[in-house]
Amino acid sequence: MRVLGINAVFHDPAAALVVDGRVVAAAEEERFSRRKHGKRPYAFSAWELPEKSARWCLETADLEPGDLDAVAYSYDPGLVEPGLPGHEDKWERLRTLYAEHAPHMLADALPGLDPGVVRFVPHHAAHAASAALAAPRPGEGDVLVLDGRGESHSHLAGRYGADGLTTLAAQPLPHSLGLMYEDLTQHLGFLRSSDEYKVMALASYGRPTLVDEMRDLVRATGDGGFASAGIDWSSLAKPRPPGGEWTRDHADLAASVQLRLEEVLLELVHWLHGRTGSRRLSMAGGVALNCVANSRIAREGPYDEVWVQPAAGDAGTALGAALHVVRGAGEPVEPMPGADLGRSWPDEEIAARLEEAHVPYERPDDLAATVAEDLARNRIVAWFQGRSEYGPRALGHRSLLAHPGDPGNVDRLNAVKGRERFRPIAPMVAVEHAAEIFDGPIPSPYMLFVHDVKPEWRDRIPAVVHVDGTARIQTVDPADKPLVAAVLEEFRARTGLPVVVNTSLNTAGRPMVDDPRDALECFGSAPVDLLVLGPFTVRREGVYAA
Repeated sequence: MRVLGINAVFHDPAAALVVDGRVVAAAEEERFSRRKHGKRPYAFSAWELPEKSARWCLETADLEPGDLDAVAYSYDPGLVEPGLPGHEDKWERLRTLYAEHAPHMLADALPGLDPGVVRFVPHHAAHAASAALAAPRPGEGDVLVLDGRGESHSHLAGRYGADGLTTLAAQPLPHSLGLMYEDLTQHLGFLRSSDEYKVMALASYGRPTLVDEMRDLVRATGDGGFASAGIDWSSLAKPRPPGGEWTRDHADLAASVQLRLEEVLLELVHWLHGRTGSRRLSMAGGVALNCVANSRIAREGPYDEVWVQPAAGDAGTALGAALHVVRGAGEPVEPMPGADLGRSWPDEEIAARLEEAHVPYERPDDLAATVAEDLARNRIVAWFQGRSEYGPRALGHRSLLAHPGDPGNVDRLNAVKGRERFRPIAPMVAVEHAAEIFDGPIPSPYMLFVHDVKPEWRDRIPAVVHVDGTARIQTVDPADKPLVAAVLEEFRARTGLPVVVNTSLNTAGRPMVDDPRDALECFGSAPVDLLVLGPFTVRREGVYAA
């Protein structure tokens, strides 16, 4: 069975292809269009489809649109409740209209597609499938979805079993923990539906002085749901203008909301576990990208295993919708093989791009040793290897790497990327050494949990230690990423540190690089010392000397 999944309604448009129960390809449209998040989350943008990523998915499997058995669209306009509280009816009608016409718009975008094969999948059912069905150990278990909104709800709590998904609770709008966090993001001068992770970082600089007020405003309702609507943010802290300086009040408000979010999530997972007694929980939805909250759920929650979909945001619903349709047809589904589901480039094609760019390049005999030597000398390395990541985290395929022992590398990398100075950078660590340095869920291959850095290591790797003594780690298993693991081992041999800095290969406001030309453009505009493209290296001094 060949199923193409599509996410298009809100933001982060994406496509994913599942063939005979196996995930073949998945990519976000932003990596092709070079437009961050693909589009802004306006009702009148719901007509924009992930055309480029959908075509690429089909090309990867050598399929034509007419070869598809189904197209799974991760939104069901039939579930929208007219006159939904807290939303403008005219915009809701427009969004619903575009979704209703999606089959014919998809047929226009993908000539040869039969619009009759398009299936509407409820938004939160797609999120749930992206978590429970893609997990590394599929089987019975609980699933929790929390985001801004779906058709008429903002949350789903349920269980996946032999008969599929059983929904145990769903919170109707306008109450939404995701929209609450988006509102806070906007109040603090950041871009909503985009910069929520900046609020999470800012929270570490504050104190939860307003948490009692937040407990009155946001609360679990005891039936698997919650109340969160109607918060007057200005009564808690003055708004911060976009680009303005943040104050202690802003950080304290962020810390208070973050803490309250964690508390409510813990109540929700205890409620769900109380209904099922399951050992395993899988999570998806934009709120599941809050790695601080995830860590509290893993540490203090009732589950033995917690797995979070690496593309937990709306992009992941493309994959989830496809898996939902396959599972609904009674066919088996294989676990997600990893987050590296995007484009890759043959060595000869990379070499051709380098020749076109007229830059001097080399092909080292031992690439891992060459890169580790540069890192040990405190040089910044742009790293481009294999298939690009599906989801928002750089996981060793499109990364900027640096020495973790130099505290100045935080400011240095934030300057390279044009980011706010309070933003942390993350460590990549060999899985066999992770427990020596970090306390928290291990392995952690997708940067979806935060870990306490052990006190004896904080002065040794200061660049990756956040102000609160934590780090959002990525563990590297040699079986999954042999080249990255070799770089880590070569770096450890030179420095005694089995850790390197890993942050996404992009500059502010731009998506992660996806093809060699993107990487060359980024290298040309940012003070990076070494660019690694597949087996080839380009040195800044060599470019300017030429």
